Amino acid sequence: MFQRPSLPSLPSLGRVFLPAMLLVLVAACSPDASQKDPVAEAKFENERRISSEDVTKKQERDAEFMVNTAVASLMTVQLSQLAQQKAALPAVRALAGKLQTDHTTLDQALQNLAQQKSIVLPTGLGNDQQKRYREFGSYTGGSFDREYISQLTDSYKQLAEAFDDMREEAYDGDIRGFAANYLPIVQQHLSQLKDLEDQTEDLK
Repeated sequence: MFQRPSLPSLPSLGRVFLPAMLLVLVAACSPDASQKDPVAEAKFENERRISSEDVTKKQERDAEFMVNTAVASLMTVQLSQLAQQKAALPAVRALAGKLQTDHTTLDQALQNLAQQKSIVLPTGLGNDQQKRYREFGSYTGGSFDREYISQLTDSYKQLAEAFDDMREEAYDGDIRGFAANYLPIVQQHLSQLKDLEDQTEDLK
């Protein structure tokens, strides 16, 4: 379990801003909680505020980064909960437990930052993520391990690239700080996933 980094001044990630009431990420939200798409709703609220307040394109990118990070983190937590029940390899179950714990800490920092910046985070998985999550219900044994590691490896590659970019390019200084502080954690997770990818790619 990693120690929560001390943030010089918290930064952020995605595309979303809330006018009055802030919608925060609910990490325990069920993938099938609503027929509406929480990600689309969050982006709509952010774009509406950006339009009304003439916020710059860089601020739009900050919001998008936070939204995308929130969704990726929620997907990681929910798939990792499933992996601890269904994974065949002890190493996969162990990593799933670490990812779930670490992302709970990251999620809290992200929520706090979003609240400070009046950025709307999705309250659950988007429709595409819900569909993908449901597919994991049909995987068993080695096929589950292979698909879980492959899914998260692809997700972490995108996260690592986004965090690396935003630690220098985010408009908001707190968002730059957030990206800089959590980038090493994201890179560490990606390295661990790549190691397991070699072990699981031929599993059936």
